[in-house]
Amino acid sequence: MPAPSAPSSQTAALAEDLRPRISGTIHTDEMTRALYATDASMYTMVPVAVLVPEAKADVQTALSVACERGVPVLPRGGGSSLAGQGVNEALVVDFTNHLNHVLEIDPEAQTARVEPGVTLAELNHAAAEHGLMVGPDPASANRATLGGMLANNSTGTHSIAYGNFIHHVREAEVLLADGTKTSVGPTDPATWQDKMRDDGLEGAIYRGLKALLANGGRETIREDTPNHWRRNNGYRLEALLDDAPNLAKLLCGSEGTLAVTTELTCGLVEKPNSTGLGVVHFESRDDALRAVTTVLDTDPSAVELFDGVAIERTQQTPGYAERLTFLEGAPGSVLITEYSADTDADVNAALDALERTMADTNRGYATVRVTEPDAVENVWSIRKEGLGLLMGVDGDYKPWAFIEDASVPVENLADYIDELSTFVDATDTRAAYYAHASAGCLHVRPFVKTKDETEVEKMTDIAKASLDLVQKYGGVVSSEHGDGIARGWANPDLLGEDLYALCRETKALFDPDGILNPGKVVDAPPMDENLRMGPTYETDPFRTELDFSEDGGFAGAVEKCNGNGACRKLRAGTMCPSFMATREEPDSTRGRANALRSALAGDLSEDAMTGDDMHEVMDLCIQCKACKTECPSNVDMAKIKTEWLHHYWNDNGMPLRTRLFAHQPDAARWISGTPLASLINWASEQSAFRRAGEAMLGISAERPLPPFARETFRQWFQHQNQHAQVGGDGVREPRVVLFPDAFNAYHTPAPLRAATRVLQATGHRVELPPASVGSARTLLSKGLVPQARRRARRTVDALRPYAEQGVPVVGLEPSSILTLRDEFLDLLPDDTRAEAVAEAAYTFEEYLSERAKDGALDEGLWQGHGEVLLHGHCHQKALIGTAATEQVLSLAGYDVTAVDAGCCGMAGAFGYEAEHVDVSKQMAELRLAPAVRQTGSNTRIAAPGFSCRSQVKDVTTRTAQHPAELLWDALADAPPK
Repeated sequence: MPAPSAPSSQTAALAEDLRPRISGTIHTDEMTRALYATDASMYTMVPVAVLVPEAKADVQTALSVACERGVPVLPRGGGSSLAGQGVNEALVVDFTNHLNHVLEIDPEAQTARVEPGVTLAELNHAAAEHGLMVGPDPASANRATLGGMLANNSTGTHSIAYGNFIHHVREAEVLLADGTKTSVGPTDPATWQDKMRDDGLEGAIYRGLKALLANGGRETIREDTPNHWRRNNGYRLEALLDDAPNLAKLLCGSEGTLAVTTELTCGLVEKPNSTGLGVVHFESRDDALRAVTTVLDTDPSAVELFDGVAIERTQQTPGYAERLTFLEGAPGSVLITEYSADTDADVNAALDALERTMADTNRGYATVRVTEPDAVENVWSIRKEGLGLLMGVDGDYKPWAFIEDASVPVENLADYIDELSTFVDATDTRAAYYAHASAGCLHVRPFVKTKDETEVEKMTDIAKASLDLVQKYGGVVSSEHGDGIARGWANPDLLGEDLYALCRETKALFDPDGILNPGKVVDAPPMDENLRMGPTYETDPFRTELDFSEDGGFAGAVEKCNGNGACRKLRAGTMCPSFMATREEPDSTRGRANALRSALAGDLSEDAMTGDDMHEVMDLCIQCKACKTECPSNVDMAKIKTEWLHHYWNDNGMPLRTRLFAHQPDAARWISGTPLASLINWASEQSAFRRAGEAMLGISAERPLPPFARETFRQWFQHQNQHAQVGGDGVREPRVVLFPDAFNAYHTPAPLRAATRVLQATGHRVELPPASVGSARTLLSKGLVPQARRRARRTVDALRPYAEQGVPVVGLEPSSILTLRDEFLDLLPDDTRAEAVAEAAYTFEEYLSERAKDGALDEGLWQGHGEVLLHGHCHQKALIGTAATEQVLSLAGYDVTAVDAGCCGMAGAFGYEAEHVDVSKQMAELRLAPAVRQTGSNTRIAAPGFSCRSQVKDVTTRTAQHPAELLWDALADAPPK
């Protein structure tokens, strides 16, 4: 993309005019403009400025001023649009930060009144209290906004049941192109006449629309509008033919080109009481598609295709592969078929009918039933993230969106796809096919290298072939994702000359000066312009300390972000804790990836890569690793930040505080277990010393620092003389190397003592590695990569003999022990010793879980009881999950609930840094702290992470324990502690 140059005089004047008149913020800096230059599409256009309004009045003021100055305006939601309608050389107005409230839910009328920046997931959460939900359900529900759904005329998996958003919008408050505030809704003839009398833009619109219909427009709309019900090309002019035309419906699919919505009212539907899935397996995609009409005869509520390419990609993706429990064999495609009903019995009866129908028609080779709610949700979540999973492929060939929104009558779907795939195959192009089979809409994603001019030409050829076939089979090229840049060029051909002319006339009526998201829906540019990574795109060389070879280098790791915006979700999972706390685009994984890519591509100032603006973007990334698995594209921002920090310190120098935190394990090793520990602990409790620490080092005076242990774990271990454990028959039991991380070993040794006792009580011989070993976790988190490599090499040398003998290396702190399995392989690539150690490394609970599976743990030993609330460590959840922890605690007799509470926010040293304390606690208060406070006093809190336990105590005053401590308590013959 062109570099975001310094603001023009026009832009500077716009900002100068707006700032004193708004309560929100207007950004004209190059970094913010770069972050809003992309959406989830393959396009990029640098905005002239970005407005983050705090009130509707801000939007009205901005629109009025922009109109006066001739500055284009683009209203924007979550930026998850796929066709490029979310980017423009305009004043971008981001509604998501503040104008994001559910204003009213009327259960009797079954309607919701909302601000445009609220996400569908948030509205559904509020509506669920009344047994209601929004009908259209795009896959991006956890970041798609209601304003965006109106602008796109969104639908989703259940479109055969609920249609598009146009079928649910009731009315809207809008701003016209000149800033005029008005409302649109059903309008009877008398009201229409009243509006025509207005002498401003609103009156001109109503007069113009009446004239448009009177001068042959009515007949053109009736005759030329595509018959396919899922049509979304151009404007929905047929809404003008209703007895009481509703201009809110006309806005559906208008992509912000006709008016700016500031509030809207939509209908709600009743949530089904029961749902179940029949996953029908087929040998090939064509077999599946030709069975769709047969499946539809069984009256399902949804039928989604998941093809072999998508299945293969899911199987290759960490965090997703193990969730494909609903597959049998190696299907070429599956049809995920849903039934909704009032009772479970009715759902099962429908599934019985599906199985009979498949058997009677000899369709498919297996039908897997999925009826448990969690299992049903698992299937749908995998299907919904299918796009991002596909987009996350390594290399330059990406499955870009440009023909993915085509829809044809379902009876023609198999033939359309057959001819289209034949054409695509003839161009030697791989493609994925998935999504809404029941609606005749398959998301076809050809893998194209847009950096290559020949590939771009091939892309346009495929798009034109798709258009020809869509017209042949009576369909449309836009059905839910919008026209944007990807398909706007096709509207003249698809709609025909007369209907397209009416669309252009409608645009001129609403927007005489052409300032509302120009170039979308009508008068669109060619689809091969404004490409994010086009033929002229290239990145500067970037030498790395970590191994990024599997990603195609550092640039390849950053380019894996396709902009889908899953990192902007708010209520589930861990990614992205900083965005959840601030709701600012720069604090999302996508924002950071875009910033780094822009710098690598030379789209920012020469020193931008390690400049102040980049530091501000990267600052709140707490390296939780959630994006490594929760991001459908598996963007590993934790690893990327570690590498970036190394370069940042090289260019800017490293402050003392950073060095202290990075070398904390070494300091703790020398201080803990000595008289110095008591002295330093006393000093850290004195307010004067804490204030001095904040003033001189930036270490928060508000937080108590973890105390140093008076007796280290190693001292205790040696004192107990427990180097080996011999069984009653004199035969030594299995050896275990207990990896004593610095946090537990030198600050809170109780968990390591408990783990030792549990292992010995279950017949293990516990050994300790040399004191010099370590995970280099703190070095990595602060970007000291060369030092981390030296520590990793030393640790691998010490642990290799154990690994080669098959002795497991067991650790209690997830962030430490899992570093041996993750970053050590990046620090020491192609090192067979590191690979051996990685294979031998287990978390404490993982190891016990494996032993339990082998029948080596006597369940009669345990006498645990009571409820346990489990909060997993971020690295644990990202890399291995909490299943093993849940299993061993349950085995011990506890009633375990694993809470989906995101990140605790402490993140090692992050929560102790003065400038980060508030946001650290804010992260905890999102879900974890409330969940802990809501538990009864008899419920025990389990947290494997040292930081997590520290944060829980700081913000809730409750004490969390390591699972090892709970397991020791549960042992039937445990000696007094």
